[in-house]
Amino acid sequence: MLKRSASEEDRNRSIMATTTMPKRGVPEGLWIRCPQCKATIFRKEAESRFNVCPECDYHFYLPAQERIKQLLDEESFEEWFTDLMPRDPLGSKDRLPYHERLKAEQAKTGMADAAVVGRGYIRGRPVVFGVTDFAFMAGSMGSVVGEKLTRAVEEAIRQQLPVIFVSGSGGGARMQEGILSLMQMGKISAALGRYDKAGGLYLSILTNPTMGGVAASFALQGDITLAEPGALIGFAGKRTIWNTVRLELPEGFQTSEFLLQHGFVDRIVHRKDMRTELAKIIDYCEH
Repeated sequence: MLKRSASEEDRNRSIMATTTMPKRGVPEGLWIRCPQCKATIFRKEAESRFNVCPECDYHFYLPAQERIKQLLDEESFEEWFTDLMPRDPLGSKDRLPYHERLKAEQAKTGMADAAVVGRGYIRGRPVVFGVTDFAFMAGSMGSVVGEKLTRAVEEAIRQQLPVIFVSGSGGGARMQEGILSLMQMGKISAALGRYDKAGGLYLSILTNPTMGGVAASFALQGDITLAEPGALIGFAGKRTIWNTVRLELPEGFQTSEFLLQHGFVDRIVHRKDMRTELAKIIDYCEH
């Protein structure tokens, strides 16, 4: 029987090790693909730019809490009306019963509903601040969303503070709440009317997407309306418009750039500049 040399045994062990040891793959979630320029970008680099693509400046979705951190002074935000919780008054059921869908959305997002409101500071200037979040049922405006925004406006009247609302809602009325959801459009619009008569300053920020009843009510009622670049803004989507009236829409229709050109938006502001721009506007309007 032939005896293997030490070098041959070492070589065989090395081969077995390379074939049996699992390969170390790249951890998931390190890279993301930009839907606009198709570049593969390092997630942390995008996050360091407030979720903006470093290659083409595409503005990714930004959660409500990150939006608060980006725009308001550090640890200055005091959330209001946290006790307001959505209910299921109609016993609605589509693919899931509405009460189960709400629980699932709350667990997924950590939010009670699609809106967060409260008081904070922008470079030392006190403001009433609200944001709707697309992650919670597409940011649709249910009863709690409408009530929070309305109460925030009423509190701004009482405290004589500017109001800033950031709209990130792909839906309008929440169908699971029926007419109760539709009523929120009128309710918050009436509150903003009273705020305007009281001499308040309302700044509206439109992000991607701002659609449906949100666009048809408070989002486009600002004294000054700002928008992020490339945001989708409108009431009905392109496909719905075509199916209804059979009209071919212009190139870039319902983008923030198109709306700026046609007078629906006052200014397009890059996300990194938004905080400074808001502070300048408040200073200009109050002095």
